Amino acid sequence: MACSQQRAASPSSRSDAGSWAGGHAPRYDRGAGSTGTLAAGTSDVLQASDTTGGIASLLTGEALHAVTIGYPDQIDSEASLAALALNVAGTSIGADFVMSRATAVAGGALGASNIDGLSINGAPIPVTGDPNQTIGIPGGLLVLNEQQTLPDGTLVVNALHAIVSGVADVAVASATAGLSGGSAKAVQASY
Repeated sequence: MACSQQRAASPSSRSDAGSWAGGHAPRYDRGAGSTGTLAAGTSDVLQASDTTGGIASLLTGEALHAVTIGYPDQIDSEASLAALALNVAGTSIGADFVMSRATAVAGGALGASNIDGLSINGAPIPVTGDPNQTIGIPGGLLVLNEQQTLPDGTLVVNALHAIVSGVADVAVASATAGLSGGSAKAVQASY
């Protein structure tokens, strides 16, 4: 697996201290193609990419990409991957391409995602593009273009979020932007 992580400017602007949504420690917490966190107000770029990547017995993908760009008054984050193959609790989820974007400026935040060629157990699934499109899967749900605004106004956009209670919680193409900073991850999983 080829891997690249690049950054410009000083290492003091990066913080890898993260937390898992929901406030509990996962049994396993794995990620691929992650930028780390860029502090707001920092003119800097964090980038991570992998030719191929995945999480053993859960997910594989190609062309993993994550970037966060900071300006004095704006944060832009973007994450993507191609050839997604996710198997969770006997459900096979695939997509040709998955991407999320989040932008935050002093007046608010905007987000969007793109999902091409989505299928569940081989059946094509229509993607509306609406925020928080929910599809039931055995034992859980799949949320497309998931958009969550945190209490501090930070926007988190997960292009695809598969949740099977007690089994796995997988976010694919996750972009975060807010006045406190931003980050991007091609894949984040707890199982």
